[in-house]
Amino acid sequence: MGPLPTRPSEPTLPTAGRIVQGSRKVRMADVGPDRRGRLDALARYLGDVAEDDAAGATLPPTIGWVLRRTRMDIERFPTLGEELVLRTFCSATASRWAERTTLVGGSLGARLWARSIWVALDTVTGKPARLGSWFFDVYGASAAGRQASVHLTLGAPPAPVARAARPWPIRRSDIDAWAHMNNAIAWAAVEDAVDLVPSDSVVALVEHHAPVGAGTAPVLAVERSDAEWGVWLLDSRSEGHVLVASALRPAAASRW
Repeated sequence: MGPLPTRPSEPTLPTAGRIVQGSRKVRMADVGPDRRGRLDALARYLGDVAEDDAAGATLPPTIGWVLRRTRMDIERFPTLGEELVLRTFCSATASRWAERTTLVGGSLGARLWARSIWVALDTVTGKPARLGSWFFDVYGASAAGRQASVHLTLGAPPAPVARAARPWPIRRSDIDAWAHMNNAIAWAAVEDAVDLVPSDSVVALVEHHAPVGAGTAPVLAVERSDAEWGVWLLDSRSEGHVLVASALRPAAASRW
């Protein structure tokens, strides 16, 4: 899966700037038979609080956001019935994208944090939009001058892994308002490929290489080495074309 950057330290809340807090409860639709909160459910929680933040900030209606990359550091998975508190803030910026960090704690001991890169899009042209004072006036203080990188680190799977990929159809319910596959569905693909238990502490990374629309025919490729997984959604109509690349490791072994 290629070289990966050093694992960063646990983030802390900024001393200045905007912080938005939300709450969620882990419900039956969010867990499997082991009562562990699934990765796709956690991704929905993160997306919900991010959407709440953007809505409350009254950003220009001509600006939309698409997710480029999300990394989750999970020290303890939430479980069924657990009450979660999510605190989110802008932790780094660039000219056309920004990094969001979200800290999550649970009433039963759940603990995780996530960093995501969101790209600003002009909703009229569909092209990346430059961030102006309307953005930095709201989010600049918490970012404190840190620079966000949109660089992707996960490449394509080895050829034998790609050849062994199985169909992973996109359902109508997987498509969002942008006419793309919802971000949480990429995490559902990881859940479909890996074997986790509630006591696991893991680091997981999902990178979006290309939009996945309703007409796309993805296949799911999986590579496992010891306790590490590589998971890819590939375009079955274009050999070697990566749609989404993901990796998951035990937290103690992570080099990210």
